[in-house]
Amino acid sequence: MATNRKYESGKQLAVACTAPATPSSGDPVLFGQRPGVALTDEDAAGLTTVQFDGVFDLSVQAVNNGGNSAVAAGDKIYYEAGQTPVLNKDNVSGVFFGYAKESILAGATATIEVIVGY
Repeated sequence: MATNRKYESGKQLAVACTAPATPSSGDPVLFGQRPGVALTDEDAAGLTTVQFDGVFDLSVQAVNNGGNSAVAAGDKIYYEAGQTPVLNKDNVSGVFFGYAKESILAGATATIEVIVGY
């Protein structure tokens, strides 16, 4: 048995998120290039407990780097800091976040189920 294992699973960890600057519970977040959803608000030490897998209801805008673009179930969703909401289909400026489980009309913003991670 390996004696250097720290955690049985890395699916839920307290980390210093790289985006957003101060996560709140329920926010989509990034830990470097790794996507997740904050389970807690950031604490005084700068750590947020993040779930790195699962399906969450998240706000997504149906746009990509070329403008309005409908979201279909199964489409890749990206995290783009500086946008509101931060999730969309922009694969040029964004960091891969997960997959849409539901659809959105082009240009619209809606809360849909998103499968987080790879």
